[in-house]
Amino acid sequence: MSELISIITSPDPATRDRSLEGFARNASLAELLDECAALDRMRRENANLYERVRALFFLYALHRFHLPAKADLPGQGHIPFDGYEHLLQRRFDEAIDSFLSQQNADGPNAAISSALAAAYHQLAFQTLADQVRRSVRSVRGNQWMFRSGHPADHPLRVRPELLRPSATGLYPILRERTPVRMDLTHSGWSDIFFLGMDFPEGARVLNISIDLSVRSQSNSGSPQNGGSGGVSPQPPVEAWLRVIDRPVLRLTSVDLGASAEITSLAEIFDFARDYLGLLKAAVIAAGIVPPGMEGAQQPLGDLLARLVGPGLGLELVSKVNDIPKGSRLAVSTNLLASLIAVCMRATGQTASLTGGLDEAERRLVAARAILGEWLGGSGGGWQDSGGVWPGMKLIQGEQAAAGDPEFGVSRGRLLPSHHVFGRDEVGEETRRKLQDSLVLVHGGMAQDVGPILEMVTEKYLLRAEAEWAGRKAAMATLDQITGLLKAGDVRAIGAATEANFTGPLQTIIPWAGNRYVDTLIRRTRAEFGEHFWGFWMLGGMSGGGMGFIFDPAHKAAGQVRLQAIMDETKAALEGAVPFAMQPVVYDFAINERGTWAELVGKDTAGGDASLMPASYYTLTVPELLRQEQRNLSPSRRAELDRFGAACRTDPTLSGTVQAIFDRLLPQAETAAPGSGSLDDLLAANGFDRAQHEQIRAELASGRIGLAQNRLPSRIRIEDVQPGDVTDATAGLPDELRRIGLDALAKGEVAVVSLAGGVGSRWTKGAGVVKALNPFARLDGSHRNFVEVHLAKSRRISRLAGESLPHIFTTSHLTHRPIADFLAAEGNYGYDGPLLLSPGRAIGLRLIPMARDLRFAWEETPQQLLDEQAQKVQESLHAALIGWAQSAGEGSDYTDNLPSQCIHPVGHWYELPNLLRNGVLADLLDERPQLRTLFMHNIDTVGADVDPALLGLHLRSGGAMTGEVIHRLLDDRGGGLARIDGRLRLVEGLALPHERIEFGLRFYNSSSFWIDIDRLLTLFGLGRGDLRDEARVSAAVRGMAARMPTYVTLKDVKKRWGKGQEDIFPITQFEKLWGDMTALPELDCRFVAVPRVRGQQLKEVDQLDGWLRDGSAAYVAGLCAWG
Repeated sequence: MSELISIITSPDPATRDRSLEGFARNASLAELLDECAALDRMRRENANLYERVRALFFLYALHRFHLPAKADLPGQGHIPFDGYEHLLQRRFDEAIDSFLSQQNADGPNAAISSALAAAYHQLAFQTLADQVRRSVRSVRGNQWMFRSGHPADHPLRVRPELLRPSATGLYPILRERTPVRMDLTHSGWSDIFFLGMDFPEGARVLNISIDLSVRSQSNSGSPQNGGSGGVSPQPPVEAWLRVIDRPVLRLTSVDLGASAEITSLAEIFDFARDYLGLLKAAVIAAGIVPPGMEGAQQPLGDLLARLVGPGLGLELVSKVNDIPKGSRLAVSTNLLASLIAVCMRATGQTASLTGGLDEAERRLVAARAILGEWLGGSGGGWQDSGGVWPGMKLIQGEQAAAGDPEFGVSRGRLLPSHHVFGRDEVGEETRRKLQDSLVLVHGGMAQDVGPILEMVTEKYLLRAEAEWAGRKAAMATLDQITGLLKAGDVRAIGAATEANFTGPLQTIIPWAGNRYVDTLIRRTRAEFGEHFWGFWMLGGMSGGGMGFIFDPAHKAAGQVRLQAIMDETKAALEGAVPFAMQPVVYDFAINERGTWAELVGKDTAGGDASLMPASYYTLTVPELLRQEQRNLSPSRRAELDRFGAACRTDPTLSGTVQAIFDRLLPQAETAAPGSGSLDDLLAANGFDRAQHEQIRAELASGRIGLAQNRLPSRIRIEDVQPGDVTDATAGLPDELRRIGLDALAKGEVAVVSLAGGVGSRWTKGAGVVKALNPFARLDGSHRNFVEVHLAKSRRISRLAGESLPHIFTTSHLTHRPIADFLAAEGNYGYDGPLLLSPGRAIGLRLIPMARDLRFAWEETPQQLLDEQAQKVQESLHAALIGWAQSAGEGSDYTDNLPSQCIHPVGHWYELPNLLRNGVLADLLDERPQLRTLFMHNIDTVGADVDPALLGLHLRSGGAMTGEVIHRLLDDRGGGLARIDGRLRLVEGLALPHERIEFGLRFYNSSSFWIDIDRLLTLFGLGRGDLRDEARVSAAVRGMAARMPTYVTLKDVKKRWGKGQEDIFPITQFEKLWGDMTALPELDCRFVAVPRVRGQQLKEVDQLDGWLRDGSAAYVAGLCAWG
């Protein structure tokens, strides 16, 4: 039997917990390939789910990390496009078979291993997701919902208490109020379903239900609004339900400002159509519209007539009380649970209409919340619905036993057990001390925790050595904190939670921490010294919800100073880090009763008090006032009369009247102090309105667009021929290194880092400066791209004995932030010439054409998602096409911050800008011996001024040498090819068909060695012309006219509300430097470089693999830090 199969299948934990890397480190390439063959056979034949899944993760890691690390594995190879199409369509077994067949034909290589790694990885997660889905469906109490496919089969009825209207015609309102949860420790994200179902003994969380209010904000509302007349914390999540006299489902999200009357079953299952997806998921998961009815061609009115009564319907309202998105307090999951609970109460699925829930009911609500998250295409961990339970609790995984749906499939159950600590375990004094010491905050950062949860699952199943040690330490921390809670030692709890954050958690997931949080901790400790007892991370990562524990005597001062420290640190970093909102400090209290319902129907005088929260009317009344009164139902008219009377007598509603008028007659928006308007920004950056209007007209007419980016199909596109590319992947002769060092010593070289873009993929359209993003911890500190590149140039300067000029090209979006950052950091101590080259070109984004959106989503290969997530995405795509059509296809995009409406016009312009803005002329005056520029993208972090590659370029005599790397599966976007016989780079946008790209073995790293004088000659210029602005501008315009202009779609974020954000696909235009290689008069050469040098970091999701495969260590080795 293979050694790895023995590890996976061993009943002995000591053997089963051995790491893959421990074996692979010393194994030969042949031994690893043998293990791959054995594991692939095993995963096809083994009936045990988790043994199959672990085999899949082993196969993924072998092909992603361990096989490529062997020196004798070839780098070049062919990836079959048919296999790639199978992968996109989620036909993972077919993709694997295709890739293995290619491997058998060509032999093992890094290219085919990259494809196999992706297929095994996706199949592993799909297998786990399928099992969780089966477990959710199999939970007792959920099974009937999947069998109910017709309204006549519906077993539920609304309780009679909710069907008795008052004398005024208003129906009673059922209100559910639910706390959120915070975790003292989650034992290294152990509440992930996959981990808990395989390792229940290690899945444990200390979880506390809490009420919240935002500090310094009054919560003095009417009783209908949940106010208390002060700032005392309240359950932050509310769900309201009532019967209405219309046969519809009326759904309203007060905090998202959305309301709709739903009249068809199909609309309920359309989750991305509006902002009501969470309410729709609750309606389905609670059984009001069972999931089995999806696709049923039956009227919604028939279902409501059976459920409520003829002519009647239901209204469901959600409200989150001032708690921003991304709080790490599981607001969305507890809101979903609250909505489900109120629906279950209303339809007789709980013993009591009001009050608390019993344990079985809580567990059913939690199971249905998991179902609701799956329906909505999202998901977290099983601790997230902890607010349904009261107080402090230990939530822990449980072994699957006979009778459980998971028995015989996984070691653990889907749902954990909840042990609520009594006062005899954690006394009242300890609870008070914790509340008196802890300051809860939202740091304001915008983060996606989803990739982290995948990393946790993967690393657990691989038992990576350092991470497994970190997991065991995190498990021990839970026992330590439990003991400290029982002992009442809050100071020691603070020390333990911070040690857990800096040690085990960042050992398992280095990306759990960041520079922003490190700065907050450092500054707080510097100010408060021994009175600051510790930090704790809430949820999946830091930067959003966080806790700071103080000596109780200093908590009030800590709250004040933390707000100021967060504001100041955010101001210093917001150009580099994506923030969703301004930081806030909370007041909180432990909630000792969990989710709780009450019937709203009578006020204290016996009158009718059946009103929704005041903010509900701020949202809905303006629209009602626009309707003719005769079109309103009797209960709506009665409700407006009751609301009007309350506004005249209840002083707490006076602000509501003003808010309604503001919504009816919105005030004109004014620019923030110190910020310019869009017109000012365009004028200041030389926007060419005439050229823009011409491009816009061509887009609207169909002359340009995504489909028109492509080269004609008659063009002959072939892979490179022998001799086209110099192979430097195994190094170059010492002679070339000496040539390069000599040029460096003479001061003949400068480096140009392209930093004009914002990296749309890096922050999902957030609009921050990618060059300044502190993306990784290297040699003990968080470093940004600028610091890394300067550190590499510092090392080369020392090596050559001559300072290396370093130029960063900038744009309207990046120039001021980079300049300010460099000034604040003292240029990171860089001794050589350090120059910024400001951009001279700007574009105005456009609303996309619907045909371009359809082309991108329907005509080009797209990765299908998991079944339910795919439905949500398709719904979102339809909504975005509708948005483009209603907003005006091809019109100017102006409905956002001015900086989000404009864009750089492609990196082609960044080097010509050196000619136009005088930076190159100044540098040549200072260094007339300068001959060569090395130009690279800001995210090509492994690229430096390597003397041997410089020597190769100089000896070749070419005008420009481009660096390429061997293509792997994720290297999409064109490559090196022969186009009608000419060797050149071609953009992926320009390829007539995606299949062509899979025949190109080399990928463009976007790094170039450029002969300055020959480049100037190409532009029709000499060194003496660089001071002639008109001549240079004309030369640049003439060359730009020879370059193709590409229409592209970029994701752009629009932020609103309390941390909410939408992402829109926006059209912009680009010219790209690689197209210079198509010019017949430019003598271009190409060299293949090692992947660690040429790979680009385009997405944050790449970072974990970049760290684990040795790339980060390689980059750190190139650096000499200031």
